[in-house]
Amino acid sequence: MKMNNNKIKSVYVHIPFCDNICSYCDFCKFIKNDYCIDKYLLELNNEIIKIYKNDIIDTLYIGGGTPSCLNINQLEKLFNILKKFRLSKNIEFTFECNVESITKEKLELLYKNGVNRLSIGVQSFNSKILKYLGRNYNKEEIINKVKLAQKIGFNNINIDLIYATKYHTNKILLNDIYNIVKLDIQHISTYSLIIEPNTMLYIDSENNIDEEKDLKMYNLICEELDKNNFMHYEISNFSKEDYESKHNLTYWNNNNYYGFGLGASSYIGNIRSENTRSLNKYLSGLYIKESNNLDLNTIIENEFILGLRKIMGINKKYFYNKYKINVCDIEVVNKLVKEEKLIDNGLNIYINKNYLYISNEILLNFLDIDYIKIINKK
Repeated sequence: MKMNNNKIKSVYVHIPFCDNICSYCDFCKFIKNDYCIDKYLLELNNEIIKIYKNDIIDTLYIGGGTPSCLNINQLEKLFNILKKFRLSKNIEFTFECNVESITKEKLELLYKNGVNRLSIGVQSFNSKILKYLGRNYNKEEIINKVKLAQKIGFNNINIDLIYATKYHTNKILLNDIYNIVKLDIQHISTYSLIIEPNTMLYIDSENNIDEEKDLKMYNLICEELDKNNFMHYEISNFSKEDYESKHNLTYWNNNNYYGFGLGASSYIGNIRSENTRSLNKYLSGLYIKESNNLDLNTIIENEFILGLRKIMGINKKYFYNKYKINVCDIEVVNKLVKEEKLIDNGLNIYINKNYLYISNEILLNFLDIDYIKIINKK
C-alpha cells in the first residue's frame, strides 16, 4: 500500500563545515577547508541533479555544520546550485548561522538570494556556559548580530537555546530567556544538553544533569515563554503567532522531503534513506549509506511518534483520510486517553502537557502494533 505518493514540498541541504567544533556537537561536521568545500559543492550539485524531480518546493532549509562559515565566493556557488529548485511563491527559506561567522556582507547576500528565515545558534548569553560549549562570542556580539540581521530586513528569526548544562541555574536560564525575548525575534528552539558519544564533553567524562533539575528548567522555559506570547507548538519549539517552522512541521507531519548532502536524511515515497557521513565516499558520488522501504505498520508508527511531538498532536480527520483508520479504533489510544496521558478533544489527540517531559515513554506504546490488522477489520 503506497501511502506517500504526494509531491515532495520540502528540501534540506547539509553543509558540514564549521569554523571550530563545539564541545557538545555530534552532527556530521568538519573544520572548514576551502579545497574540500569547493569539491563538496560540486558533488552536492551532482546529487541534486541526480535525485531532485522538479517538485515545487515550499520549504528549503540550509543546515549544518555551519553554513554561514562559507566565504562569499562559496556562498555564491551554493546559491547558484540552489537555483535548480523550483520554489513556490510562499517559500520558507531558512539558513542556519553561527554568531561568530555572521557579517553584514553575508547577510546581504542571503537576503538578496531569497533567504527569509534565519536560525541562529546562540545557545546562551552566559560567558561561562558559552566557553563550556566551545562557542567563541559574547552577549554583546549576539545582540549586535541579531540587530544587524533585523536592520537588513530579516523579520523571521529563530534562536537556539541550550539549557541543563552543569553550570546552569534558574537565574542564568531566566536571564537567557529575558535576553532572547528582548531581541524581538519570532521563534525559539530549546535543547536540553545531552552528552553524546564522540563529543568533547563525552571524552572529558562529563555527565548529564539530574533529571529533576532538567524538568524544572523545562517547565520554567514553558512558563516564561508563555508569559511572553510565544506559542508552545512542539515539545522543544516556541513561536510567535504564524511563525511556526513550516519546514520542521514537514517532519512532524510525517510528510515526504528531500535531503541532500553529507549525512542528510530523505523520505521519498515510502523510502527513508540516510546519506553517508564519510566525506571521501560522498565526494566519490557514493551518497546513500542505507535505505529502508517502509511497510504500512512502520509508516503509521512514525505518524504517531512524530505527530505527537506537536502540542496539538494529531488531527483525527487528517489521520483517517491518510490511513483509513479511526484513531479511536486503536486500543492503545483509548488506554492512554483513559490514563489521561493523551487528551482527545474531539478534533485532535495530543499528549497531556503534564506528561510532555516524559513523552518518549508514551510514544513507546505505539511501537510493534499491527495496524494493518486494524485496517483489515474494517
